[in-house]
Amino acid sequence: MFVLREVFDLAYDEIAEAVEKTPAAVRQIAHRARAHVAARRPRGVASAAETRRTVEAFRRAVETGDLQRLLDVLAPDVVLLTDGGGVVRAALAPVVGAGEVARVVGRIGGAAALRPAQVNGDPALLVLLAGAVDTVLAMRVDDGLITGLYAVRNPEKLAHLDRRTTLSR
Repeated sequence: MFVLREVFDLAYDEIAEAVEKTPAAVRQIAHRARAHVAARRPRGVASAAETRRTVEAFRRAVETGDLQRLLDVLAPDVVLLTDGGGVVRAALAPVVGAGEVARVVGRIGGAAALRPAQVNGDPALLVLLAGAVDTVLAMRVDDGLITGLYAVRNPEKLAHLDRRTTLSR
C-alpha cells in the first residue's frame, strides 16, 4: 500500500478497492508505513577495521555456537534474507530480530567451515561443507553491529564462485 501510494501516487480509494480494505484502513496502513520508513534512517557507517572486528566476532560466535556472543554482534532489529532458489532449503520469509536470527544462524557451526570474503564490496563469510561452498553469507555492518544478513544458497548463483574470470584489453 505504501508503494502504491508513495511511488505510483494512487488514490486511497483505488488502493482500498484493489486490496479489499476500507479507504480509512488504507490511509492508516500507509501512515504507519511512512513512519516506519522514517524511523529506519541509515545508521552510522562502520570503519573498515570495525567491520573486520564485527565479522570476525560473528564468525567465532557461529563456529563455537556461543549464542551470547552472537547476540552481542547482532543489532536488535537485524534482518536475515535467504535465497535457496527453490532448489535448496531456505527461509521463505525474512527472519527478523536478533534472537530469531541467532537461532537460525547458530545452526551453521559445527559441520561447516567459515571463510571471510568480500562479495559485491560487502563483508561476507563463505560457508564451506566438505570443502565446497554451500552458502555465501553477506553482511551489512552499522555502528559495529550486524544489521543485515543475506544468505545465498541457490546453487546457480554460487556456481560462478569456482570460475576464474580472465580480463583482457
